[in-house]
Amino acid sequence: MRRLFLLLSHIMVFVAGIGLGIYLLPLLIAEKPPLPTAVLDVERSASFRGEFRPNLRGSDLLHWGEGEVFVTPKAIAHRGRLSPGPDYKLYLAPDFVEDEASFLAVKEKSLRIADVKGFSGFLVSLPEGTDLNAYNTVVIWCEGFGEFISAAKYR
Repeated sequence: MRRLFLLLSHIMVFVAGIGLGIYLLPLLIAEKPPLPTAVLDVERSASFRGEFRPNLRGSDLLHWGEGEVFVTPKAIAHRGRLSPGPDYKLYLAPDFVEDEASFLAVKEKSLRIADVKGFSGFLVSLPEGTDLNAYNTVVIWCEGFGEFISAAKYR
């Protein structure tokens, strides 16, 4: 009985350690947020604006985003916070989405822009020739786990 208890307790600690590692490692290796002046430059020249809200249907305690998003023909900037996690990707989607199912329905028509490696705002460049009018939503998606994080409709 004692050996069974020890085995189970070691397995539980091992599983908890892996879970904590998946959650904490991205925090330890996260990129620094962009300089406020750089985000302000994008904000001033923004063609479109949107907002990540933490209360979207697909968001939960571990998967959420909040703050403002600024979109120009050359860049996307975010002032706010994202829940920490691994393998975040930024997409432009042709339709507003607010959960996994609705994003997966338009993922093939969406444009993957960049990796998001920071959780206190970001600034990414858009690929040359990106047609912002072909899309209306910025989406943060966890590629590795297939999890919806947040979305902001910008037009």
